[in-house]
Amino acid sequence: MARILGAIFAVEAAMAVILFGSAGRWDLPWFWAVLAIHAASCLTAVALIDPDLSKERLRPGPGGRDRRLRLFALPLILAHLIIAGLDAGRFGWSGPLPVAVQAAALMSLGIGMAMSIWAMAANRFFSPVVRIQGERGHHLITAGPYRLLRHPGYVGTILGSLSGGIALGSWWSLAPLVPFVALFLRRTLLEDRFLHETLTGYAGYAERVRYRLVPGLW
Repeated sequence: MARILGAIFAVEAAMAVILFGSAGRWDLPWFWAVLAIHAASCLTAVALIDPDLSKERLRPGPGGRDRRLRLFALPLILAHLIIAGLDAGRFGWSGPLPVAVQAAALMSLGIGMAMSIWAMAANRFFSPVVRIQGERGHHLITAGPYRLLRHPGYVGTILGSLSGGIALGSWWSLAPLVPFVALFLRRTLLEDRFLHETLTGYAGYAERVRYRLVPGLW
């Protein structure tokens, strides 16, 4: 637990340094609000998800596919934060965003993170790596948000990331998130195919829960 809390503190501190360092100022209440929601969501996740899953997410077990997703996603998130700081704090490329727009985006950020937490709380096998966790008794999960969508955690990730840039006050910070979203769309396809092939009962579940990410669309 100490290691997990330490990792959360390190992530939040790094985000603050990147955002405010790029902005060159501290008087940015929307930045503080985004950081507060992100920190609160991470702490909530630690409280709600299975302890073994926390370990799996910090250090995934052996095998599986797409182990480098985080490696590819991290530079895009860093670019997103740096651009947001430069835009909202120094240069004002996006101009002032309406308060209502930023408030709605902040709420959407919270909803996206809550959706990801709900998925992790319902699915104790929510690994950052596409793999069958035989050592943890991996089985099909159909409860919680999985009754509605096959990959609700990725919906939360995409929604939260896109909303965060707007809440920070920067349209331009969304540019690095285009390939970021593409990475998670690719992951969704890869994981869905993998589970069809390897997880008992998944094919039948996919017939009942038709949509991967967006109800009525995909």
